[in-house]
Formats: sequence, C-alpha cells, structure tokens
Amino acid sequence: MILILVSGLIALLLTLILGVPYLDFLKKRMLQQYIREDVSVLHAKKAGTPTMGGLVIVGSAVIAAILSLFMATAFSTILVLSLITIILYCYTGYQDDIKKIHKKQNKGLSARGKLILQIIVALLPALYMVYVDKTAINVFNIWEIDLKFLYPFFAILVVIGSSNAVNLTDGLDGLASGCSALAFSTLAVLCQINGYTGLAIVSSAIAGACLGFLYFNKQPARIFMGDTGSLALGGALGTIAILSKNEFWLLFVGIIFIIETLSVIIQVTSFKTTGKRIFKMSPIHHHFELSGWSERKIVYVFWSITLVFCLLALAIRLYVV
Repeated sequence: MILILVSGLIALLLTLILGVPYLDFLKKRMLQQYIREDVSVLHAKKAGTPTMGGLVIVGSAVIAAILSLFMATAFSTILVLSLITIILYCYTGYQDDIKKIHKKQNKGLSARGKLILQIIVALLPALYMVYVDKTAINVFNIWEIDLKFLYPFFAILVVIGSSNAVNLTDGLDGLASGCSALAFSTLAVLCQINGYTGLAIVSSAIAGACLGFLYFNKQPARIFMGDTGSLALGGALGTIAILSKNEFWLLFVGIIFIIETLSVIIQVTSFKTTGKRIFKMSPIHHHFELSGWSERKIVYVFWSITLVFCLLALAIRLYVV
C-alpha cells in the first residue's frame, strides 16, 4: 500500500521538476497548439500555447511506476504490457500532434489512420487476456459473463473508447488532467481491492503525473497535453481497467469522459438525421461555454461530478458488492 502512494508522489515530483525545462524547450522550438476553427472565437487567445505536454505526463508516470515496481519486486508480464500500451498510445498521439504542428493547423493524422493505430495497440492487452484465459467480464462484482472469442472485440472497444473519450474531453484548461487524476486515483484503489497491486502502482503513478501536470495546465494553461497526453491517458485508463477486471467501473470513474463522448454522438446523429443540432456545440463543455458559463466554472463542475462518481464507486465496491 505504501508503494502505491510512493509511486504517485514520485510521479508528481518528477512532473513538477521536469515540467519547467520541458516547457522552456517547447517554447524555444515553437511547438504550439493550433486551435480548431469552430472554437477559435472562444479560444483564440490560447493559440500559440505549447502543446505535447503529454510527454512529460507519460514519461514521469512510467519512470515512477518502474522505480516503485522495482522496489516492490512486483514486475510481471501484465505490468510490462500496461506500460508498453501507454507508451505506444503516447507515440500515436505524438504523431498526430507533430503533424498538426508541421501543417500549422488543427488536423493531424487521418481519422482512419489514427483508428488503425489505436486498434493495433489495443490488440496487445486484448489478446493477452485471451492468452491467459481471462475472457470473463466482471459486472460490478455481482456476476461474470464469459465472452470467450468475443472478448477481444469488447476489450478493444473499451480501450479505444476510453482513449478517444479523454481526447474529446481535453478542450478546456485543466479539464482532462483534473478528471484523469481523480479517475486514476480511484482506479488505483479498485485495482488494489481486486488484488492487482502492481496495476494499482501504475495507476497511482499516472494520477500523480496528472496532478503535477495540472500545475502547468490549470487556467490560464501554460501548456496543453495534446493528443500525446489525452490518447495515452485514455488508452491507459481502458487498458488498466480490463487487465484488472474493472471494466464496468469505468462507467463511474470515467463519467465525464462518457458524457463528453455521448454529446458528440448525439450531436452528429441528430444533425445527420434531422439537420438539427441538440447542443450549441459539442463536446458538451463547449455548449456550456456558449451558454455563458465561464471556463473555470465548467471545469470545477465537471471535476466535482467526477469526484462524486468516483467516491460513489468506491462506496459501492467497499460496502455493497
């Protein structure tokens, strides 16, 4: 239990220490964010803010996790796999970000190209679970359903869905990093309860890195995580959830990510079928912006919702099921 906390603390300190020189490096290299045209009116002042902060999040988290796992002598295939998956999703996001920077616009990898890369990476944990014959999904610790040969499809859907959901949420200063810090902290506890101490250490490291990054990313943000960070965080959330058999608890810890994703699905479906938009803009945080909410208010409300649902998940897991 101590090493779970130590992992988070190491990641927090590493992010705070490495964040300063990394931010200076990004500024000197002019590696900056290009704002989407449809939100340029809302966020024009953010244009030119350094991006790809995800590298310091993932780097700090991986280093902290490895150090803590060595101290715990808890290295195993499942842990190596989780770290490799996080790094590969980070690389996918990096490729997307670097293309945007080179093109000087908010368009990186094609949607198809990005999806193919995400599927390839998601196959790693999905096929591993088939290999170790853990194809049963745990539904809130009430019952199990063995999906057998269908499990890889379910696992890939969870990992890719989580990755893209965090990516969609990353639109306001501190929103994705704050929600991720809460989600991974809760997932660390759920992993420990299920007996996956190593994965709890990895989750704690990511939570600590997100919390440290929040120092630089809170409003007004001095750096954005970019797809480098959001795709990696979402991929890590889904991967750790399936490896620790906490898939359905993502409905609680990832509540904001799910709401953001649903708002986009509803908006697109409504416009394509009826020609009308349900929201003023999607993802839904932009709807609230156009409704007159301040950016800080939206972020605090979304953090609060995440916190409530994370505490609810822990209460149900500890005292009900």
